[in-house]
Amino acid sequence: MLKSISSSSDLIIRLDRPTSFISLSVTSVKPLTFSTIMSHPDMYKGRYSRPLPTTNLVSDEDDFPEFEAFDDDPTPRGPQDGSLWVENVNMCQQVNQPKHNTTSYNTTNLVVRRGQEFLMLVTFNRPLMKDDYFQVEFLIGTNPTPNKGSLVAVTFGPNPGGLWSGRILDNDSQAVMLGITPTANAIVGKFRTYLACKVNGGLQRTRRNTSTDLYLLFNAWCPEDAVFLPNEAERREYVLNDHGVIYQGSVGSVSQRNWIYGQFEKDILDACIYILDVSLMPIYDRGNTIKVIRKGSAMINSHDDNGVLVGNWSDDFSMGKSPSSWISSCGILLQYSSTRVPVCYAQCWVFAGVFNTFLRALGIPTRVITTFNSAHDNNGNLKIDLIFKSDGSPDDNSTSDSIWNFHCWNEAWLTRPDLPPGLGGWQVVDATPQENSDGCFRCGPASVAAIKEGLLCHPYDSGFVFAEVNSDMVCYKKDRYGTLTPYRVETALIGQHICTKSVGSDYANDITHTYKYPEGSLKDKETMSRAEQYNCQRDHSELPETLLSSSITAQPVQLGQDVNLQVHFNNQGELQETIRVHLSGCVVFYTGVSANHFKDHDFIVTVPANQTVSEPFTVTAQEYMPHLRSQVSLYFVVTGQAEDQSVTCFKLVDLQLPRLNVTVEGNPWVEHQMFVTVFFTNPFTFTLENVQLTLGGAGLMNERTRKYRFIEPQASISCKEPFSPRLQGNHCMVAMMDCTNLRQVTGSIYVNISA
Repeated sequence: MLKSISSSSDLIIRLDRPTSFISLSVTSVKPLTFSTIMSHPDMYKGRYSRPLPTTNLVSDEDDFPEFEAFDDDPTPRGPQDGSLWVENVNMCQQVNQPKHNTTSYNTTNLVVRRGQEFLMLVTFNRPLMKDDYFQVEFLIGTNPTPNKGSLVAVTFGPNPGGLWSGRILDNDSQAVMLGITPTANAIVGKFRTYLACKVNGGLQRTRRNTSTDLYLLFNAWCPEDAVFLPNEAERREYVLNDHGVIYQGSVGSVSQRNWIYGQFEKDILDACIYILDVSLMPIYDRGNTIKVIRKGSAMINSHDDNGVLVGNWSDDFSMGKSPSSWISSCGILLQYSSTRVPVCYAQCWVFAGVFNTFLRALGIPTRVITTFNSAHDNNGNLKIDLIFKSDGSPDDNSTSDSIWNFHCWNEAWLTRPDLPPGLGGWQVVDATPQENSDGCFRCGPASVAAIKEGLLCHPYDSGFVFAEVNSDMVCYKKDRYGTLTPYRVETALIGQHICTKSVGSDYANDITHTYKYPEGSLKDKETMSRAEQYNCQRDHSELPETLLSSSITAQPVQLGQDVNLQVHFNNQGELQETIRVHLSGCVVFYTGVSANHFKDHDFIVTVPANQTVSEPFTVTAQEYMPHLRSQVSLYFVVTGQAEDQSVTCFKLVDLQLPRLNVTVEGNPWVEHQMFVTVFFTNPFTFTLENVQLTLGGAGLMNERTRKYRFIEPQASISCKEPFSPRLQGNHCMVAMMDCTNLRQVTGSIYVNISA
């Protein structure tokens, strides 16, 4: 007899034959997850009297009885004639939200910032009298308690008080205007609101009313808040701007893509709070900026905690969307919060864009940073080791380190009371899963000021970030026996250019100087020496003096055109040199990893003494196009060997892509219908397949997608969509075309909407 018995899909038991003894064999066991274990109803027993509160959004139960008797009153009688009770509560959104800079949030509930007074209009059944006592109660999470700050009672009457401050601003007949000021370190999230009046023998409360719930956020306008940012223009850029620019490409060929943060769009704030709920972060820790940021850094990726995004750096995105096809954080966050399943797929700029939305939605000043030539070292030192074979070709099998063309992370602005003075301000935070930090794949907050000074003993992950922008590139020649001999050290290549969007414009703001001193300066040498004291090893190889050098130059080139290279050899010696040269070309991922090798060429060049010789090369489109797939970067390496000297140089060529033509028409007014049109003509000699066109704009239009099976060479598509702007101001409409054999064709237009 073969029989299967299932118990909640966790265990299947097989009975092989009838017997007086039961022989059990486990054929499948459902794996336990951290969330499953921690959510078990009895897990807390023996340690806590109640489970730790880790849930904000699902706490819609009735928290209190409508009538609560005083413990010391033996005969509670409840409300009687003449007792005070509440008839109506008005949260005064139209008055509060402009003062708190929260008008743009698309929610029916009040959104305010901590450390700043907000108003409530309470209508009682009669005018207040001198001895009347009432209190406003704010609750967050399950099992709220006063000592943890998750239950706050602001009292009015003979003995006013409470953790938050309150005052009566206007007492006109039965309507009373209250002013409530949360503390500047209050818990951030969604609070439930009650009003309770003292009656005979107890407190009479209002019923549960979701319309009086309020969201409390971090406050960059409050000097006492940890995220206080003194500059108003920066507050508007780094907290209130719901659109941004993320820089990509390479040094000397910087490109940009528009990204919709959309922190004010419908349900986005709830989605961000939901992320903290999934993380099981205790409610009473959610007023601590550092803890919220570290938890967010871990949760934006799904590497070890069922977080928001699945990273994928391959060419196969068949189980989800390609990272280059996203234009906004909104679709990602809404999909995650509705399905409760990690979203496929992301690469560094997607992680950074979504993390930016998460932090700005909660009120933390944040910006996306791009570092060009970012070091990704697998050995934990300050060296990127590139290994070459004896013939001069790159040895990809022996090289584990890589130099990313660019890498995107975030900076968040906050004070650092846990660090010495002067190390607050901008802090590096990174949600791309690279480094394990305290048991989770996350990074930061790491003080930018500490990184610049080489103070790598301070939390969090300063050494890792320091290496990303300060490592040396060391080239090794490997002989037939596997012996590695260093022949070139490049100290200025890594972290060569670091930038972010400028305040109030889309121009790139070069902030390299905030991370490092000028290369070779006295301050730079002091920083590097200080970093070595904290166990960051540098290369100190003594290299033979070389009088030969080489470089590669190339003009910008459109995808589908020939690439024209110039390889330059300079001889500063007094003798003529003959160099045996190897040129290799490959298609690379933006991570610097080779995708497809397509060219090898050997030649000999003779360079007279004290002269420079240039050799031209043309790489035809027919050579590289069959190897591209979805990548658009070509990487050329030239290695040369003279009698007793070696030379190496590199060149990254980013192929330029066509753009979408985006136009709008109609009167640019709030709630008035307008139209956006996207037009594209395929300029290539090949057919574009499985085309997906996505467009949207924060405050303008939710994301919409059109699909086309193919676009033949020289054929055109046109897409026209109606929309009605929700918010006034200058907003960006973004369009993105993505297909199997061509990624990241973009277009955008700004629209200035009047009220």
